Amino acid sequence: MTLRIAVIPGDGIGPEVTRAAMQVLEAAAERLGVDVHLDWYDYGADKYLREGVTLPPEDLERLKTYSAIFLGALGDPRVPDMKHAADILFGIRFGLDLYANVRPVRLLDPRLCPLKGVERLDFVILRENTEGLYAGMGGIFKKGTPDEVAIQEDINTRKGVERIIRYAFEYARARGYRSVCMSDKSNALRYSGDLWQRTFWTVAAEYPDIQAWHLYIDALAMQMVKRPQQFEVIVTNNMFGDIISDLGAQLQGGLGMAPSGNIHPGRVSMFEPVHGSAPKYAGQNVANPMAAVLTAGMMMESLGFPEVYRAIEAAVVAALRAGVVTRDLAEVLGVSPWGTREVGAWLAEHVRQVGGSRVSGTGSQ
Repeated sequence: MTLRIAVIPGDGIGPEVTRAAMQVLEAAAERLGVDVHLDWYDYGADKYLREGVTLPPEDLERLKTYSAIFLGALGDPRVPDMKHAADILFGIRFGLDLYANVRPVRLLDPRLCPLKGVERLDFVILRENTEGLYAGMGGIFKKGTPDEVAIQEDINTRKGVERIIRYAFEYARARGYRSVCMSDKSNALRYSGDLWQRTFWTVAAEYPDIQAWHLYIDALAMQMVKRPQQFEVIVTNNMFGDIISDLGAQLQGGLGMAPSGNIHPGRVSMFEPVHGSAPKYAGQNVANPMAAVLTAGMMMESLGFPEVYRAIEAAVVAALRAGVVTRDLAEVLGVSPWGTREVGAWLAEHVRQVGGSRVSGTGSQ
């Protein structure tokens, strides 16, 4: 079976970290006997500025034929309204109904955590990805006048809330986690909170083997700093998930260490590092490729090849121990910085030399 991956390097540092990630992915796949074929697409600011094209509907249909999509990053100051980024990112997210944003928080080296005394972190934040305040419902009345009114609607459907909560319990059960914490602000947002509360406890009753518990989002943020080890699976809405997942990323060493996936089980899904395009660092060979590399591993795990993910993660752990890191981590670890290309090449060579057992994955998501 051949895994066909659509690769969208995007803007800014996206092409650099994506090249490194695909280099490591191909090395791991070859070492472990997995057939991977990459198709590269030039969606991004350059194409938009050159041709006025973002993501045509026929191209979205083409993306549906792939095993998975890898996205580097989107965003370019030459497009002030970021129309191209919104059209591509939201076009894929909503067009493919990728309702579960999955943000693992794994501490691969204790020295990277800014909290004292934290040696291990292994939890995941699951964010509802298609509704909430990011659904784009609302408007502005009397714009530019003293009487201006701006309305942003928070959209929560029973279907949308139930499927992300059920996904959280299934995710926990499949990976051996013992608890799911739902977070909302139902003490202030009474109507959406009521829907989340009722749905959560109804679904939780179907999973008696998994502890279900609840925290208001402000209390959860506090507990993530105070004692993050208590968490295993966190599920929340679109906006709250967006905020706390970046807090989680900082606990594991920063955005340069944070992979993510946009998932619809059983369908083609999209995977992307979460650090953004960082245009000011583009072309300088300084961007940390580890988030992109780990995202590639996460993608392979989702496709039914966990051995590939483990080999890639092991290479990243080895690089951290050896001090093979870009400048964002070099000061923390007390080492001299490496370049983006050099880190990617080191990781790929480590996978080739160490690798793991050849696999015969399920090829399923």
